[in-house]
Amino acid sequence: MRLLAWNRVVREIDAAEAFALYHLACHILIDTCLHSLKFAIMCSPYERTSQMLTDEYRYKILKLVESEPEITQRELAAALGISLGKANFCLKALIEKGLLKARNFRNSKNKLAYMYLLTPSGIEEKASITVRFLKYKMQEYETLRIEIDDLTRDIASYENRCLPESCDHFA
Repeated sequence: MRLLAWNRVVREIDAAEAFALYHLACHILIDTCLHSLKFAIMCSPYERTSQMLTDEYRYKILKLVESEPEITQRELAAALGISLGKANFCLKALIEKGLLKARNFRNSKNKLAYMYLLTPSGIEEKASITVRFLKYKMQEYETLRIEIDDLTRDIASYENRCLPESCDHFA
């Protein structure tokens, strides 16, 4: 489809312009590929993992797995609102870091499934993440509370400055 569109464009412009456009498109494509490759080479696996596996996801996954060890990756993805691939990636990263263990078992449908268990270091990490996550959420709450107070004061000052007949929308 793209080739057909490109052929139509080429017929409408002269050969020199077509070559220049093609050359530019190739450079853009090469630059994009090089940027992606540079990111993949320059970032360690840990850096790439930490970008995908934030404290929030780490906390939520460890909490869900602790409360429901037989949770499937599909159920975990649905509970977190992420793709199945990202759930798989996060679980593998937590297993590689030694925070989770995966054990095979037969589920009620007689299929092979996994049970995810927190390791001792996983329990420690969960406690540490819980403290960090709570601090972050408390800061976020405080910021929102201040913003809500400011907005409430703004509305009150607008109500005080308006004439009664022009302020129906504040009632």
